[in-house]
Amino acid sequence: MSSKILIIGACGQIGTELTTKLREIHGVDNVIASDINTRNLDLVNSGPFEIIDAKNFNAIKDCCKNYNIDTVYLMAALLSATGEKYPMEAWDLNMNSLFHVLNLAKGGTIKKIFWPSSIAVFGPSTPRDNTPQHTTCEPTTVYGITKQVGERWCEYYHKKYDVDVRSIRYPGIISHKAMPGGGTTDYAVEIYHEAIKEGTYECFLSENTELPMMFMDDAIKATVELMQAPAEKINIRSAYNLAAISFTPKQIFESIKKHIPDFTITYKPDFRQAIADSWPSSIDDSVARKDWGWQHDFDLDKMTQEMIENLEKQVCRVDFNPR
Repeated sequence: MSSKILIIGACGQIGTELTTKLREIHGVDNVIASDINTRNLDLVNSGPFEIIDAKNFNAIKDCCKNYNIDTVYLMAALLSATGEKYPMEAWDLNMNSLFHVLNLAKGGTIKKIFWPSSIAVFGPSTPRDNTPQHTTCEPTTVYGITKQVGERWCEYYHKKYDVDVRSIRYPGIISHKAMPGGGTTDYAVEIYHEAIKEGTYECFLSENTELPMMFMDDAIKATVELMQAPAEKINIRSAYNLAAISFTPKQIFESIKKHIPDFTITYKPDFRQAIADSWPSSIDDSVARKDWGWQHDFDLDKMTQEMIENLEKQVCRVDFNPR
C-alpha cells in the first residue's frame, strides 16, 4: 500500500518539484500538498491541496487524521536573507513547525518525517574546504541557528522517542521551474533568468565567492532516496551533509557565456556577502554516499545547459501569445 504523504510548504522552490516527483512515485491522490496560500495555481490544481499554516498544530494534526497521513515532508521555512529581516518570524515558523511534526510522530499520529537542514548551520569557525559531517557549527544567521537547533531536536526525538526523522543539509538549490524564496544563494538562479531576459546581471555576491550548489533534480533525487532507504542504513539523525558542485559567480558567468556570448555581469555585494563568507566553499558528503548510496548527476556545465534550454522554452511560450 502506498504511503499517504503530506507536504507542508509545497508551494516553495523545493516543495513544488518535490510534490510533482512524489506524486509520480506514490500516485496523485496519495500526496497532499499544503501551503499557507494558493499562489502556485499549477500545483494547487494538480492534486489534493489544503491551506495550512505550518505554525498551526491543530490544522496539521487534523489534516493528518483526515487523510490518514503517515509521512510528512516539512518544507516551510523563512530562509537566510529573509530571516535576517524578520528574525522573530523566522524563529517562530522554523522552530514551531518542526516541533509540531515531531510531536505528531512522538504521539503516533504519523510515522516518518523529512525535515530539511542547510549549510547555514555552519559558520566562520567551520572548516571552509571539504567541510566534514561532524564539525564545529556556529551559525551567524537566524536561519542557520534554527537549522542547527532543529538538527539537535531531530536527533533527540529519534533517540528518546524513536521518531523516524531524516534530514539533509541542502546546499544552494538551482531550478528553472520555481524561483527561490529569499536565500543567499538565490543569485545562482536569478543569473540564468537575467542572462536570457536582459543579457546582463548585477550580482549581490563578489565574483570569487565559492559556495556549495546543487541542481534541483539532484536535490529531489537525494530527498527521495534518503526517505526510501531502510531505517537501518540511516546512521545520522541530525542531518546529512550533501554535495554536488561548488562554484563562484565568475565561474557560473563563464559557463553561461558558452551559450550566450554577449552576456555581461557586474558585482555589487550587499548584506548577503557577509552571510556567504561565513559558509563553507565545499562539502564532504562521504557519509551520505556510504550510508545510502548518494551520487549526484549534474556538474556546472550540464546544469547550465539544462537551465538555459528550459528557460528559453519558457520565454518562447510567453512571447507566443496570440490575441
